[in-house]
Amino acid sequence: MPATFLDKIRSTIKKYRMLDRHDSVLVGLSGGPDSVALLHALAAIKQDYSLKIYIAHIDHMFRGEESKQDRKFCQDLAESMGLTAFCEERDIPKIAEEKGMSSEEVARLERYEFFFRVARENSVDKIAVGHTKDDQAETILMRMIRGSGLSGLGGMNPVKDMKGMVVIRPLINATRQEIEGFIKECGLKCRHDSSNDEVVFTRNKVRHELIPYLEDRFNPNIKEVLVNMAENLRTEDEFLEKFSSRKFKIMSKKSRSGYITVDIGKFKKQPHAIKKRIIRSALKELKGDLRRFTYQHWKEIEELVNARPVNSVVDLPGGIDIKKEKGAIIFKKV
Repeated sequence: MPATFLDKIRSTIKKYRMLDRHDSVLVGLSGGPDSVALLHALAAIKQDYSLKIYIAHIDHMFRGEESKQDRKFCQDLAESMGLTAFCEERDIPKIAEEKGMSSEEVARLERYEFFFRVARENSVDKIAVGHTKDDQAETILMRMIRGSGLSGLGGMNPVKDMKGMVVIRPLINATRQEIEGFIKECGLKCRHDSSNDEVVFTRNKVRHELIPYLEDRFNPNIKEVLVNMAENLRTEDEFLEKFSSRKFKIMSKKSRSGYITVDIGKFKKQPHAIKKRIIRSALKELKGDLRRFTYQHWKEIEELVNARPVNSVVDLPGGIDIKKEKGAIIFKKV
């Protein structure tokens, strides 16, 4: 196998301490070039870490027969490599309609829930996904467009703890071009997802329209610039997160019934940026994530703390209520 590409993967794994010896790894396999390259790269360095590799594939039922062929491809690939594959299907269009959410978002949520369940059931140490440097640049632009804060603009973390599981991204420093070269040089087969060509999806619009425009009109190295910016922002974000976490522990307590109480006097003395992170910490502890939490919600909380009378309440997405009491802010899941 091409040494240069594998050296880059080894370097990325070492830099971010993605793997430990004797780890078991669940590889998210769609059948596309990125995930196929990821699987073969991990298989090639398997002896370096004495890894045990599993495969997980989810059929999103977007593309009828094409999706079924993707599943068969992944099952056949697993069999040819002597690996165990876990495959399931989810009717994403139907679920998205029922929940009133975008198909993109539902597909991502269902995919990770599947990965987490399989990993837990099989005592897997790490979940490996095939996000690339190109994916990172696209994600950063999408978050800019949505108005994300510092955490969002840091892009995808190379290693992330998600719901008690460790997700790693060994291809995060590899470009799509490098991956295609690796696939070609190794003579690997992979599937093409035709939905990636459709510009109805936000990511595809960014990939096929916005990035080429920025490369052509502003900076041919825009993807590299975005990725470097994100790495710098992640470093600053990590510092602020650790600092605010200490503050949160000092000024908050959780009741047996699950309420979180924050001392309003201590809260008001904090800098604006730390206040926001304390609120985020409380919400994540109750809800598990910050999905659907917007800038407008933050402004409502700010008004609640600073201007509204005692016993005022702000309702947030996910069934979270924030109530102002004398000397305290109460967070509870309804």
